[in-house]
Parts: sequence; structure tokens; C-alpha cells
Amino acid sequence: MNRVLIILLLALGTASTLKAQEPDSLQRDSTQKTADSLAVGTADTTASETRRERRQRERKEQEAKEQEQVVFKDSARLALEALSNRPWKQSLMVPGWGQITNGGWWWIKVPVIYGGFVSAVLVFEFNNRYYHDILKEVQYRVNNNNAIPPNTKYPWLKADQSTTDYMIRAKDNYRRNRDLTVLVTLGWWGLQAVEAYVNSMLKNRWDIGDELGVTVFPTLLNNPASPLAYQPYAAGVKVSFSF
Repeated sequence: MNRVLIILLLALGTASTLKAQEPDSLQRDSTQKTADSLAVGTADTTASETRRERRQRERKEQEAKEQEQVVFKDSARLALEALSNRPWKQSLMVPGWGQITNGGWWWIKVPVIYGGFVSAVLVFEFNNRYYHDILKEVQYRVNNNNAIPPNTKYPWLKADQSTTDYMIRAKDNYRRNRDLTVLVTLGWWGLQAVEAYVNSMLKNRWDIGDELGVTVFPTLLNNPASPLAYQPYAAGVKVSFSF
């Protein structure tokens, strides 16, 4: 009887102990889960804030680099650049206009520029005139078995195939020279614009000083001995530049 009571008491005590321990384990599990979730949330927040800060830092660095690359120019520098770029644009529109704007020796440069254009026109007219004259002569000879045209400008040429071939080559040469004259004229136009630009840069952007000078004076130069005549000295000209 006593053994039965003891066993019952032990069973009741074990059951009560198990019931008392179940809430504690459940509470510990829930507490652990809450702590884990809070840790994960904190880690995510820290990571997102780090990425945000990194993006902000990269953006600020990029803005700083762009600001370093920007060159701020004052009004005086902008005025000098406009003054330097004006002459070559004027010369492209009207040859010699930029040289007049630059001043200096424009009264020599402008006649030289227009003298080049006049020469180009004369050369073009010369080659074009002879090209068309010989072209008519060649066309008549080819169509009439190398015969001489009735109103020919070259009556001294023979009526044979070799003369016709010679005139064909001459015609091609005059045409080539005429076309080259057009290219040379365009180059001359661009060259005078380049001269206006360089002169404006030297005048407005670069200071080469006021002491630059050129001195030309006659002198005697040493002359090597000649087997025909003995001339120890020869007359010459010496040019000196001062900077």
C-alpha cells in the first residue's frame, strides 16, 4: 500500500514538473525567434544604409570631378577669345577682311591676296580657252579622218594620226591644269584665313614683347679663294633679330 502511494506521488510530481517546464521552453523558443528576427532586421537595415551611403558618396565624388573639369572663364578672357576668332571668320566670308581687322601690314597683305586671286583667274581662263579650242580641233579630226578643220587656229599642224594624238594629250594637259587652278584657288582662300587667325592669336593671345626687332645692314663676308680670281671678301647683307 505504501509502495502504491509512493509511486502515485512520484507520478504526480513528474507530471507537475513537466507541465511547469513546457511554458518555459515555449517562452524561450519565442524569445529566441524574436531576437533572431530583430538581429536579421538590424543587419538588413545596416546593409541598406551602407549601400545608400556608398551611393551618396559616389555621387558626391562624381560631382566633385565634374566641377574640377569645368573651366570658369571671366569676361575679359571671353572677349579675347571672341576677338581672336573674329578675323579668320571674316576672311572666310570676304578675303582680306580679317587682315584689315588685325591691322598692321594689312595694306601689303590685301593686295597680295587679291593678286593671287587675279592670277588664278587668268591662269584658269588661259587653260580653259586652249582646252576648248583644241577639243574642237580634235573632234573634227577624229570625225573626218585626221583632216584639218577649215577654220583651224593651228594651220601648221599636219593632218595625220600622230598629230591628232599629240593634240589629244595637249587637250588633257590643259584640262588638268584648269582643274588644278580651281583647287589652288580654294587653297589660297583657306591660306589667307589661316594667316588672319595666326596673326590674331599672336596679337591678342600671346605677348611676344615690344623689343622684337629686325635689323638689316650691309657687311663684308669672307669669300673662299677662287682659282680664277682672288677675292678675299664679298659684299653681303646681315640680318639680325632681337627678342
